[in-house]
Amino acid sequence: MSDSYKQGGLGIIITIAFRNIFRNFRRTMFCVVAVAIAVFCIIFFSSFITGMLQSIYEVVQVFELGHVRAVSAQYEAESEYSPVQYPVSEGKSLAATLDQIKAIPGIRAAFPRIAAYASLQESVVKHAALWGMNMHDESAVNHFNLTDKNDGLVEGRYPAPDSNECAVGLRFAEKTGLNIGDRIPLKTVSAQFSDKLWSPVITGIFRFDYAKWDQETIIADLTRLQRLLGLDDASQQIIVYADSPELSGRIASDMGVILGADDVITEWRDQYWVVMMNMYEPIYFVMYLVFLVVACLLIVNTITMIIHERIKEIGMMGSLGMTRGEIVRVFFFESLFLAMAGATVGMVLGGLLTGIGQFFPVRWASLTGESAYANMPLANAIFFHFSVGNLLRSWLMGVVVASMFTLFPSLKSAFVEPVEALRR
Repeated sequence: MSDSYKQGGLGIIITIAFRNIFRNFRRTMFCVVAVAIAVFCIIFFSSFITGMLQSIYEVVQVFELGHVRAVSAQYEAESEYSPVQYPVSEGKSLAATLDQIKAIPGIRAAFPRIAAYASLQESVVKHAALWGMNMHDESAVNHFNLTDKNDGLVEGRYPAPDSNECAVGLRFAEKTGLNIGDRIPLKTVSAQFSDKLWSPVITGIFRFDYAKWDQETIIADLTRLQRLLGLDDASQQIIVYADSPELSGRIASDMGVILGADDVITEWRDQYWVVMMNMYEPIYFVMYLVFLVVACLLIVNTITMIIHERIKEIGMMGSLGMTRGEIVRVFFFESLFLAMAGATVGMVLGGLLTGIGQFFPVRWASLTGESAYANMPLANAIFFHFSVGNLLRSWLMGVVVASMFTLFPSLKSAFVEPVEALRR
């Protein structure tokens, strides 16, 4: 029998280990379910966190910085007040500067923007953010509604060029009771520090599914706001969109040469929340390991019990010619098969959930309340991120960690003396 075993080699060891997992069906199922739950949780949480990160990236790129943003150094120092008296590329033609920037390889579009605060009169809402944008051009590049992937218009149209018109967010309109055709009496401060009274007509109502803009933003035409604020053809910000977000570093460097030292160039990756969330990645990894460690403890306990129950069987295998290393491999492969089965079940279930979840957003505000992330650039809708690579990494992580943990109890079988084992 020893000779026939030697002829079989590793194949016989794997066969014995595979058959052993069916000897106690209940115990096997407990181990498989434990690993499956751990791998499923890893896939679920990693997909959700990745979806949340992508939502933050999208909000930062669409509403705040683009892929690269240029502002004056004075504006950057006082940005929380949105001062309009510090235009970017001061003393130079905005149109000429934009042409130079658009000539940089890899740039898809470059837009000027203006942001200011407004005090509202005859309204239950007393303050609003006033944004000057060319929505027709920007909507061709961006999806402002982050859920439906469109320009976000619910009703009407965006303001026409150089017109006394505006568009407001849906939540803003609901709070104030305003509708299409109504006027909004408001006051803002110009670049010359004079009060400017304005009563634009509402021509559109938008819903971007981003609470900060839906609740407090009034969008006006860029040219009209330039004249109102006394900026002539200047602008506070230049927002640049690249062919790929990965090009932002090179583009920022090229823009710095064009604009000079008086202006500040910021990449989207330098935004506070983007940096902070990326710093949490090691914590996410540790959290995933905790799920696996808890599951592995059950397999470790199971393998230890199996070795204790099969002590005579181990002695018999040793007396028939199996070496200590070969006995260890039998129990190691048995635990490996349990880990692989559990990881596969968890991967399939996790893949199904995240595959379906990528089409149905999680309404974050409905779960936490809008005040919970009022200062965080996070859209209301978060989509699960489905990735085959994530599924395979989670499966491999489950198998490797479980196998490493069960290697130690498997080694215990190597120290069982055949004679002593057969006496029991």
